[in-house]
Amino acid sequence: MQFPLNFTFKISSIANDFRVHDAAGVEVAYVRQKVFKLKEEVQVFNNESRSQVNFTVKATKWIDFSPTYLFFDAQGMQTGSVVRQGMKSIWRASYVICDEKGKADLSINEENAVVKVFDGIFGELPLIGILAGYFFNPTYLVTRTNGIPVVRLTKEKSFFGRRFKVDKLAEFSSTGEENRIMLGLMMMILLERQRG
Repeated sequence: MQFPLNFTFKISSIANDFRVHDAAGVEVAYVRQKVFKLKEEVQVFNNESRSQVNFTVKATKWIDFSPTYLFFDAQGMQTGSVVRQGMKSIWRASYVICDEKGKADLSINEENAVVKVFDGIFGELPLIGILAGYFFNPTYLVTRTNGIPVVRLTKEKSFFGRRFKVDKLAEFSSTGEENRIMLGLMMMILLERQRG
């Protein structure tokens, strides 16, 4: 994938859907959150035609304060997971990404909690909430356990907070790491948009 990547949410869909385009404008993924499911499930397709499922992300429990979401490839093999850090995420989003063996090797942390609080408050106000996406734009940093930043996701100025950009800050150690980071960010942004 050519970075930066752009996530653009559809506003005309009941489901929580978004497209992923690379720096050249090529669609590299289409993400669809299944609606009316007791356990959350997200499918990552090759493009908006949804002809091929590349990955599936599934919650392990129906209700959980610190939910775990497992990543599965097209063959149904588990490739990793992302875990929301319940208590840490009250004020500042905090997630841990684990490899296929369950070992934590990456983390996602919101860089500025104050921006998130204002984004959440103003986003709920009638009429003014539409404009909140132009003034409050949280950023999330993905780091390795040794503290090296790998990727930054930024909410961009847009109506309804529907655009996000992913910048690569360091080389990926493997294709597996790149896939885990992208799946972790996709799941995290779906959850954070629901929270406000």
